[in-house]
Amino acid sequence: MSDVESSSFQPTSGLEITPPVRKRPKPGERRVQILQALATMLEQPGAERVTTASLAAHLEVSEAALYRHFASKAQMFEGLIDFIEQTVFLLINQIANREGDAAGPRQAGKVVAMLMQFAEKNPGMTRVMVGDALVFENERLQQRMNQFFDKIESSLKQSLRGAAEVSGSATPTVDTQVQASVLTAFLVGRLQRFARSGFKRLPSEHLEASLALML
Repeated sequence: MSDVESSSFQPTSGLEITPPVRKRPKPGERRVQILQALATMLEQPGAERVTTASLAAHLEVSEAALYRHFASKAQMFEGLIDFIEQTVFLLINQIANREGDAAGPRQAGKVVAMLMQFAEKNPGMTRVMVGDALVFENERLQQRMNQFFDKIESSLKQSLRGAAEVSGSATPTVDTQVQASVLTAFLVGRLQRFARSGFKRLPSEHLEASLALML
């Protein structure tokens, strides 16, 4: 008998062979899977509006299965927004801790660059951030994203304030407000262009030169 034949599976007499049992994901794992699927679908061209029916089909489950984990589609989008907020503000805090209070424009530039890198790595999330995926959804979702960018602008102001005072500006508060506003508008514009170009125009395009002009 050859080695191949001798190593083939030989069931023992009377031994029942049961098929492997498919492991069901835990409730928390299923929630993550649903959010990951939603974000993935938003990366597709023309997918600004994802229905629960298409999401369920993508996951090969029923719509009822989705609603066992989320009360509504709005709640699914809130899950994505939670991820965006937690990730971005954690990274902003890390940048602030590394750079220190005196970093000023350099710190602000790193915050803007980080957000653009986050968008490039998470194109589906970018559609949420700029509101394209929220047009037909609950108005409070868009309000949350508006507040998100307000917080980004406040973070940029905080980064820039010390540098304005050190430079001897007669109006450091106004200067930092204007500069932070311009940076935020630039950031939002780049993210919108990225989403509406079908993710072809990268937000980080000529980023270093653009920041040098503004900072």
